[in-house]
Amino acid sequence: MEGFDILNLFIVLLSAWGAGALIKRIGYPAILGELLVGVIIGPSLLGLVESSSTLVIISEAGVILLMAYIGMEINFKDLGKASWAGLLAAIGGFIVPFGLGYYAVTQFGGTHMAGLFVGIAVGVTSLATKSRILVDLNLLDTRIAYVLMAGALISDTLALIIFAGLSSFIDAGSVDMTEISLIGGKIILFFAFTTFLGIYFLPKLGKWMANRKIDNRTTYFTLLLLIVFGLSELAELVGLHGILGAFMAGLFIKEGVFHEKITKDITRVFHDVSVGFMAPIFFVTAGFHVTLDVFQTDLELLLVILGVAFIGKILGTVLFYLPSGNGWREGLAVGTGMNGRGAVEIVIAGIGLQKGIISQEIFSILVFMAILTTLSVPVLLTWTTNWLKKRNELVKQFSRKGHIILGANPLALLLGKHLSETNKVVFVDANKGLCENASNLGFECIHGNILEEATLSEASAKDFKTFIALTRNNEINLLSSQLANDVFFIPEKFIVISPNTSNGEKGGINLLSTASASTLFSSKVDIQPWIQKVQDSTFKEIETINNKKISTREWVKLQSSKHNNLLPLVIIDNTGTKRPFRYNDYIEANEKIISIE
Repeated sequence: MEGFDILNLFIVLLSAWGAGALIKRIGYPAILGELLVGVIIGPSLLGLVESSSTLVIISEAGVILLMAYIGMEINFKDLGKASWAGLLAAIGGFIVPFGLGYYAVTQFGGTHMAGLFVGIAVGVTSLATKSRILVDLNLLDTRIAYVLMAGALISDTLALIIFAGLSSFIDAGSVDMTEISLIGGKIILFFAFTTFLGIYFLPKLGKWMANRKIDNRTTYFTLLLLIVFGLSELAELVGLHGILGAFMAGLFIKEGVFHEKITKDITRVFHDVSVGFMAPIFFVTAGFHVTLDVFQTDLELLLVILGVAFIGKILGTVLFYLPSGNGWREGLAVGTGMNGRGAVEIVIAGIGLQKGIISQEIFSILVFMAILTTLSVPVLLTWTTNWLKKRNELVKQFSRKGHIILGANPLALLLGKHLSETNKVVFVDANKGLCENASNLGFECIHGNILEEATLSEASAKDFKTFIALTRNNEINLLSSQLANDVFFIPEKFIVISPNTSNGEKGGINLLSTASASTLFSSKVDIQPWIQKVQDSTFKEIETINNKKISTREWVKLQSSKHNNLLPLVIIDNTGTKRPFRYNDYIEANEKIISIE
């Protein structure tokens, strides 16, 4: 295969996979590992691999698919949950670092166009890493989470639009009014056409394919590839960059356009092909262009841009966030969360380097800036949110409500009966008879395999606050909790752990921490005898009032010391709201506990 450098491709892929996996193990996004390993194996250090036409072609195609995937991941419903505060955070977090970045580069002798490109790169915030960080810090049900997501969506979209306009002017080589009008007209026509395609044509096409029972995933994937690359080429033809066309294509590949299962499958394929194969090649080869000479020749500019990135993003967010009425401290937390950069920033910087607008030194500075700012996010966001918690100012969004309960056995139905008094409850069970019984009692029950995403999607899992796994199978409870955490980002997970754990299952209990889950009933429980008691109606409910604040674990130990064979179900707070009795919770004075014996 003449001209196709298989060995270089193999080394780059292996390095990307290894470095990405390693950096993810310590809690950071894979892109950081891919950039760093590119610096290490590239010309700057070891010189093991150099860029080639093969790597360039694959990496450019990878960027197109990556931008399409980022577009697919954007949910405009999230913007509505915190649109005003998110808009303020996005504007302040973009404009201030943008202006400071432009000023810094021009003061150091850079061109005005280079200053604009650096300003865009400094103003961008990382959309791709936010959800993961918010889950890891257990912040997904807070107002800060929705502001961060909305701010990231607006910021990235704003950056791409400004970048598209600059790219057009650069390629035109002229800024006279006639040329400006022509470029503006082309951009308007492009957005009008893509909007028509996404809102009108694609849903019609999806309905036509569904009516003809076309359900072959390969057919849909090929069709969407044609749309993505077609819109990318169209963007190039009107003077924009191809990444904007891909981004717009991804935005319109949503639920309701094609069959839900097809959409999820295609999104997963785009993720695997872009994030798993082609985009890592782009980020590793981006590291090839990084020069370590900046630490000697441009150290002052490096430190200035790092300062601009940190101070501009955080200070700009705090200042513009004040009109939201949520307080400057919450603005500080949002600013630290938005401080990380990622894929979009590196893509824009890479295009600037390719077009000759920024130098290799400035590109290197932007890569180091992306790495260092992203590394700071978990640390600074943890510090600021803990500060808000201590001051009782960490506001819950309460946009997620209700409980999904895995298992429609008699004990689960009894728990669901109590919880449904103040919250929506939906059951999921693979046993059709149990599901029908739950339905006869007035509950909504989804019949299906809990370990399949489609089942939780049918239950609208993304709208629920709590996932409860109440089956006799430890492994199913643990794996379903992991799925609820990783895919649907359900904030609270409570699961039953049986004391009769085999050696093979002991390792799986470690999933409790990785899924941020707690033990239901605050101890290991063999639920089979309790299921039988409830089924035979030989149980008795007991309501006790707590006299002083005590942890749920201490309460269980106290009952055991009294030889009380009780199974605590729910805690009733002073407003009458019931919550599941689980580990790592506290029972306040005058709160009630409902148990069965």
